[in-house]
Amino acid sequence: MFLQQLINGITLGCVYALIALGYTMVYGILQLINFAHGEIYMLGAYLGVIGLALLQAIHFAPSSPLVLVLTLALFAALIAALWGITIERLAYRPLRGAGRLAPLIAALGISIVLQNFVMHSQGAREKIFPALWAGSGYIFGNTRVSAVQLLIIITSAVMMVGLTLLVQKTRIGTAMRATAQDRVMAQLCGIDANMIIAITFAIGSALAGIAGVLIAAYYGMINFYIGYQAGLKAFAAAVLGGIGTIPGAMLGGLLLGLVEAFGAGYLSSQYKDVYAFLILILFLIFRPGGLLGEQLAEKV
Repeated sequence: MFLQQLINGITLGCVYALIALGYTMVYGILQLINFAHGEIYMLGAYLGVIGLALLQAIHFAPSSPLVLVLTLALFAALIAALWGITIERLAYRPLRGAGRLAPLIAALGISIVLQNFVMHSQGAREKIFPALWAGSGYIFGNTRVSAVQLLIIITSAVMMVGLTLLVQKTRIGTAMRATAQDRVMAQLCGIDANMIIAITFAIGSALAGIAGVLIAAYYGMINFYIGYQAGLKAFAAAVLGGIGTIPGAMLGGLLLGLVEAFGAGYLSSQYKDVYAFLILILFLIFRPGGLLGEQLAEKV
């Protein structure tokens, strides 16, 4: 049972980490808590369902489930990135310099708008994502690792390593770190801060879109409300790890997933959502900077 809950927790934690990266990147560069980010994740899940329907309608769906899900993830990432750029340009950029409260209220408003947009355009009923790997997986003793779980873990690991390399080893990453540390000075050095901020939103939204497709393939069912709860948990994960730090978001996501899985497995699954926020409250009381928030000075 321990190994099974460990696998389940890592799977959930990887999804939370992908979403939490968007929170922490935006906070690191703008000190803005983008509460609409969870809805981008929800949009990603719906884009997966829509993309699959489109591919099947034109008889162009790949026969391999792996290729199909990766194609849908790429499609969702591109559209989600465009959504992220659009939201930043239309809602947040005009409010820069207006204090912290106005962008926060704007984020909550966008979250509600996106939820209602999806509810009215796609319907309030749950959408089904077909089971592409029904019954497939690997069994080790009493532990079963499904093909979808492996896909989520491997894809998330690749995305996290890729993001780390992008931030640490590329000119764009250097510009992102410079903008996060001092936006005015970065602009004086020739960095287009507006473009870097837009790129940050695009990357964070793309990761959330990919997470949406993966979770749709994992659970096989989505609705317009999944972004709210997942967004709150991912935000909690970012805070646990130390919001503003990329390694902290990854660590916080994994920790939250493990806490939820072990709590559901050993205590009660009815309160699995409670465990995540209980540990968040404990961290806010005893270590408000998060696990890595105080140790790492470098932020993006």
